[in-house]
Amino acid sequence: MEAYLFVHFKEKKSPDGEQVYFALSTDGFNWEQVNGGQPVLWSEKGDKGVRDHTIVRTKYGKFYIIATDLSLANHFDGKYKGKWENIVRGGSKYLSLWESDDLLNWSEQRMIELGDEDFGFLWAPEVFHDLMEEDYVIHWTSALASNHFEQKSIYYSRTKDFESFTKPQLLYRKEDSGVIDSALYEENGKYYRFVKSEDNPKGIIMQKGTSLLGEYETVDAFSGEMAKLGSSTYEAPTAYKLSNGKWCLMLDFFGVEGEGQGYVPFVTDDIESGLFIRSDESFSFPYRFKHGTVLSITMEEYSRIKNGY
Repeated sequence: MEAYLFVHFKEKKSPDGEQVYFALSTDGFNWEQVNGGQPVLWSEKGDKGVRDHTIVRTKYGKFYIIATDLSLANHFDGKYKGKWENIVRGGSKYLSLWESDDLLNWSEQRMIELGDEDFGFLWAPEVFHDLMEEDYVIHWTSALASNHFEQKSIYYSRTKDFESFTKPQLLYRKEDSGVIDSALYEENGKYYRFVKSEDNPKGIIMQKGTSLLGEYETVDAFSGEMAKLGSSTYEAPTAYKLSNGKWCLMLDFFGVEGEGQGYVPFVTDDIESGLFIRSDESFSFPYRFKHGTVLSITMEEYSRIKNGY
C-alpha cells in the first residue's frame, strides 16, 4: 500500500458535520481534503447523523464504513433533552453501515443492531480482521441496563460477511472506571489495545497481550508519555503503520471549543515500546479531523477517490 484514506466526521454545531468525510495522504503525514471538504456520504436514517467512523477492507474485496448513529446537532436539545444521560440510556441503538467495491460507489445506508434491549447505546465501532478465525471482530462501547448504565465497557461481535453477527460478548471491563473508544492492532504476533479510561487514570491507556481476546497488561512507558501532556482531554485513539515501519497514533483532543480541537499525531519507532511522541510539526491537516480511522490504500485507489469526488 502506498497511500492512506482517513474516514472521519467534523465537530460542528450544524448537522453537516456529523456525516462521512474523506481525507487523503500519500505519506500519512500531509493530508488533503476530499470533495472540497464536503461530506461524501450523508446519513438518511436513524438520527440522520453519524460519528466515530471506522472503515475496513475485507479479504473478499468489499469495503465497509461503520459508524455510531448519533446526531447532537439534530437531537441533543430535543430528543435527548440536553442530557448525555438520555443518550446513554436510549440513544444510538444501531450502527450505520455502508458498503462499496471501489471506495467510490457506496450502497444505501443500512442499520445494524448488534445489542439487545439490555444495551443502552452502541458507540465507536472498530473492526479487527482476525486471521486466526478468518472473520471480523466488531468491537464498540456500551453500558447495560442490567448494570444501571453505570460502567461503560467494550463489547464485541463476530461476522464473516457483515450480514449476520454473533451475540455480543464482553471484551474489556476496567474494574475502577468506565472505558470507551477501543482500537485494536496486531504486530509481530502481539496484540495492542488503546482505550480511553474515564478515571484512574483519566485519558488514553495502552495495553498489550499475546492473544486477541485474552489478558492484556498496561504499557507503563505509554502512560508516562501521556502524563507529560498535562491534560486528559484526549479520546478516540486510532493508529496506522507508516511506510517507514513507524506507527502513528492519532488522539482526538477535545480540551477546547472550536478551532483547536481535533486529532493530534503521536509517532513511535516501535509500537512494542509504547513510546509515542507528539509530532505536530511533522504533520499538516486542512482542518482538524474528528473521531475516525485510517485505511491503507493503493495509489490507484488514491487517484480514483481524488478524481472521483
